Amino acid sequence: MEKFDAIRPFYDSEINEGILKVIDHPMMKALMCFCFPGVEDAIWKAQLKKTYSVRDFQCNFIYYGVKQVLGKSSDGLTTSGFEKLEKNTAYLYISNHRDIVLDTTLLNASLFEHGLNMTSSAIGDNLVKKPFLKILAKLNRNFLVQRGLTPREMLLSSKLLAEYMAQMLLHENRSVWIAQREGRTKDGNDETNSGVLKMIGMGSDEPNLMDYFKKIKVVPVSISYEYDPTDALKMPQLIAEANNETYIKEKNEDFMTLLSGIIGQKKRIHIHIGDVLDTEIDEIKSNFDTSNKQIQALAQVIDNSILSNYKLWTTNYIAYDIVNNSTTYSHLYTGNEKLLFERRLEMRIDHEHEVAKQGFLDMYANPVVNKLKYGNAE
Repeated sequence: MEKFDAIRPFYDSEINEGILKVIDHPMMKALMCFCFPGVEDAIWKAQLKKTYSVRDFQCNFIYYGVKQVLGKSSDGLTTSGFEKLEKNTAYLYISNHRDIVLDTTLLNASLFEHGLNMTSSAIGDNLVKKPFLKILAKLNRNFLVQRGLTPREMLLSSKLLAEYMAQMLLHENRSVWIAQREGRTKDGNDETNSGVLKMIGMGSDEPNLMDYFKKIKVVPVSISYEYDPTDALKMPQLIAEANNETYIKEKNEDFMTLLSGIIGQKKRIHIHIGDVLDTEIDEIKSNFDTSNKQIQALAQVIDNSILSNYKLWTTNYIAYDIVNNSTTYSHLYTGNEKLLFERRLEMRIDHEHEVAKQGFLDMYANPVVNKLKYGNAE
């Protein structure tokens, strides 16, 4: 369908041509050497040249890159909730968003390991300005969310995006991943932006919007990292906001953040798949009479799932105790773990900058604060 050409990933019929355009690019060599250390260029090039589908590219190349990332920069990935999903079924995964590339890549690797449909994933077009990255994104079944538009352009772009998501979910049996808000959370507060849900709803052909959300099978996803490899990189924006300044990114900031997320130390990672929102949507439909109120209620239900199922790590408890000058959770971490966390803070943040120090601590502490709203945070 030509109307989606500006934002869609490659069709399988275009995959090989896309690969051949970048096979000799130095960044492709770097990627393949990372995925397959010690393997001669001629071998991975020969395999790439025989690749004719997105699934083959993801399973035979990207998946091995994920295993390398986990092996070199984490203490492992654990998952829960995947057993609730049905094979050969399309879902709309709405998740909190911590890392530009890893959130969706790790989710897809987990879906692959569980024999489930992998996703087509939203990515801001600001992240793929470089031609190589744009081709790589399209090879990896990313679709583009257009940024920096005028209000009128934004409306048209949002409608196109919504229609494309509906096309994949309802007509191509393709799962879709989208973040609960635009951009990654910088302060550890994971909150669903109702604007994202309104955009998704623009693809609806149902008289009642909740009937559409029920039809596309919304699944909240909670992703947590023990250490955020880009924690310090998020501080300049928080400082600017604290000073009521407009934050302007450095020229290659997005690319450096992307790279840091992949190679930076994450320690333990957990992905939890929430329940498919079904009875919850029925209740929203019967309890709220306007689409605006229904959207707000749906955002709250998604938040409830993401926050209550978020996996807390020692780093979260340590930061909470430091911020509150307490020992509330000291039984959940060792003295050595606290020293390591304080050392990380010391090395990554200028201690003369109180806003940055507080922002760093809040990033790790806020998930505990949010979980406390749902009862015990342990």
